Amino acid sequence: MLKRVRSLARKYVHQVIRKLISWLPRKQRFEVFRSFADCNPAPSQRLILKIAETQEELEACFAVLHDAYVDSGFMKPDPSGMRVTIYHALPTTTTLCAKYDGQVVGTISLIRESALGVPLQTIFDLSPLREKEGYIAEVSALAIHRKFRKTGGTILFPLMKFMYEYCTTFFDTRHLVIAVNPSHIEMYESLLFFQRLTATMVESYDFVNGAPAIGATLDLKEAPEVFKKQYASKPPHRNLYAYFLTVKMPNIQFPNRRFFTTNDPVLTPELLNHFFNVRTKTFENLSERQKALLHSIYDLPDYWSVLPALSDNREDIPIRRHQRFSVKCPAKITVLAADGPQEILIEVIEVSRRGFQARAHDLLPLNTWCDMTVQLGKADISHFRALALRENNNGFLGYYGFRLGEPDTIWEKFVSALYRSTTYTDLESATRFLS
Repeated sequence: MLKRVRSLARKYVHQVIRKLISWLPRKQRFEVFRSFADCNPAPSQRLILKIAETQEELEACFAVLHDAYVDSGFMKPDPSGMRVTIYHALPTTTTLCAKYDGQVVGTISLIRESALGVPLQTIFDLSPLREKEGYIAEVSALAIHRKFRKTGGTILFPLMKFMYEYCTTFFDTRHLVIAVNPSHIEMYESLLFFQRLTATMVESYDFVNGAPAIGATLDLKEAPEVFKKQYASKPPHRNLYAYFLTVKMPNIQFPNRRFFTTNDPVLTPELLNHFFNVRTKTFENLSERQKALLHSIYDLPDYWSVLPALSDNREDIPIRRHQRFSVKCPAKITVLAADGPQEILIEVIEVSRRGFQARAHDLLPLNTWCDMTVQLGKADISHFRALALRENNNGFLGYYGFRLGEPDTIWEKFVSALYRSTTYTDLESATRFLS
């Protein structure tokens, strides 16, 4: 009885404090919120942060997410006890998890923009972001286990740090976007300096059971300076600048990548079938275009039997093949100029057996054969001749398509492994023979 009274008293006090804070001007209110930040730079070793990749880890993540969304009114209870969406089926989505004593206690999904876009684009205009340099990823499906929701960020802050480091180091993302309930938006604005996409709130967002939503974005290229200005002078447990950018946290287990790929697909045919056909009916409820897109992504025989069937009467939907792996490989081309050989730095972003797409800050000579050097990974370098065929300048960077002359063995084996592999661990296994 006494315990319940104390709990109610604490709840009442917290409500009163929140009410008092809400009356403050926005600037002072945000300063108060930032003063509450408590990020332990050395959390317990019992906490592990990693990519969710096994059936057990993914199931636990989806269950924690389900319970949090049901508790918040963002979804109705599902018979599976999980919240699973079509975006979780994409190789460009990575689900991160926090495990405490081996139990999943927190999760967050990063949905990089792909052929299916991102969930919030149905209610918010992302055109201004798309006109800027860099890829977009939606921060979605954030949930903390019930028993850790009142622990002052013990799980939330390490999960946020993992998200930040993964996006900036591995995921090739510049712009994070979120759609959050109005009651949560000021946490993102005050602590992480998200900027609202629009001044108005969306009254009903179908993706979260018709709850209201506010959209916001964070530019990860500009974030370090903003964090430094606001937090660098704070003590260690409140210094989010050091926490996100300089603190090394051994609790985080980053993916082991040999090559400069930018996503970490984990879904085998068995896992796709388990989550999207057996435990839920996610595949069954897709549109014909969504089904066709899945077939264009998972275009390997092993997946055909688990993907949703395409209608014989469907209208022809022009869908190009989508790779399961994207890359970000530094490269250079050498061309002959009037004053001798000239080296131009580029970045290879998509590869195939006979060509690739690259991004360059400088103008490249078209229809001219040149020597190419591509850094596929830390220890894997490919050399060959290539021809720039076209330019698609989108206003801030030049995108070029290249045709290969005679690719070397390293390139052929690497690309062949990309085409055959289903998960990022498969890719590591398939390319061991390159050593």
